[in-house]
Amino acid sequence: MKKVAFYTLGCKLNFSETSTIGRLFTDAGYAVVDFQDQADVYVINTCSVTEHADKKCRKVVKEALKYSPNAFVTIVGCYAQLKPQEIAEIEGVDMVLGAAEKFRIVEYITDLTKQPKAVVHQQNIEKVNHNFIASYSIGDRTRTFLKVQDGCDYPCTYCTIPLARGASRSDTIENVVNRARMIAEGGVKEIVLTGVNLGDFGIRNGGREDKFFDLVKALDEVEGIERIRISSIEPNLLSNEIIEFVAGSKRFVPHFHIPLQSGSDKILGLMRRRYRRDLYVERVAKIKEVMPHCCIGVDVIVGFPGETKDDFLDTYQFLNQLDISYLHVFTYSERELTAAAEMKGVVAGSERNERSKMLHILSDKKRRAFYQSQIGSDAEVLFEADQKMGYMHGFTKNYVKVRAKYDPVMVNELKAVKLLEITADGEVEVAELETAYAHH
Repeated sequence: MKKVAFYTLGCKLNFSETSTIGRLFTDAGYAVVDFQDQADVYVINTCSVTEHADKKCRKVVKEALKYSPNAFVTIVGCYAQLKPQEIAEIEGVDMVLGAAEKFRIVEYITDLTKQPKAVVHQQNIEKVNHNFIASYSIGDRTRTFLKVQDGCDYPCTYCTIPLARGASRSDTIENVVNRARMIAEGGVKEIVLTGVNLGDFGIRNGGREDKFFDLVKALDEVEGIERIRISSIEPNLLSNEIIEFVAGSKRFVPHFHIPLQSGSDKILGLMRRRYRRDLYVERVAKIKEVMPHCCIGVDVIVGFPGETKDDFLDTYQFLNQLDISYLHVFTYSERELTAAAEMKGVVAGSERNERSKMLHILSDKKRRAFYQSQIGSDAEVLFEADQKMGYMHGFTKNYVKVRAKYDPVMVNELKAVKLLEITADGEVEVAELETAYAHH
């Protein structure tokens, strides 16, 4: 049996797509093995958002060939769509597949002989625009990342995603619901909805056919899934009706991740974001009004061109005052083919790092304060299969990370617990409540 191994860089969407590509190989008679297990084929799924994409890619290729010198190496993903020729130059790469081609990978890999020069199959991103390929990740029994939307029509000045993934397009509600049912039958308790611009769900064949809210309502009726999490949604697309629905929902959990990117209106303008900070304040206030215990995560970019010290402090104060739970901090880095790469007012690298450090500390402070506000309350935790130093971990609906003594029987189970105290490393100790929740 031929063996294939995978390596994924980047976002949850990439993980769900790698999982789907893995099933294509299994269907074609391959055995999926670990990266170290001398595979015949290595597939590396790349990202164009995180920094040093080429460096990471080179490193992974080198590692693969260390384990298995004659392996056939294929590169897919966003970076492969954007810079196929550059990747083809990497020593040891045999094939590069663009956005449209990656899901036909098995057809392209006919002969596993190492190539003197990498073969590139990649077409203009315009060609893939109307073609939505569904994906979901299986492997972690506890939760599944389910891709419902791909691509993006927003022209943010720092972002390469529209170039790498094309225009916004979606699955049908019916397909998503059927897939969710199937995932539930496999014993998974939590689905995380993913997409590039999730709130823009509903565009097919170039026109809008549904709204994200319609999908949310339909998924709330799927029996067997205990929890549905919205991975990330733009503030301008997170409507009051969605917030109010989640507050009273059976399955959607009180946790939103809402990209802000900057707390300065000047910088939001330069980024071409579709809102200003007042709207963001309104979203957070609305969420906290109907779900005081809701967890709110925020994406922020530091060191964007034109961001002065004062602009940054503006963002810092803005975030400090907001009732949010944690931050994902990104240090701005130039991307070819984006408008921001040509902008004036470049921020020095050392200054970018300094700002990033400040926001990381603020994030820790925010998370701790949020956890602290939950201490003493009862919650339901979905325990995961990891084991570290005799402890297992899980998350409450509102994304508080808890730990308990490892017990294999609790894996993938929902347990009623009381949140006791924050540990030294920032997790929450719990005591199990005897009375388990009656399940509907």
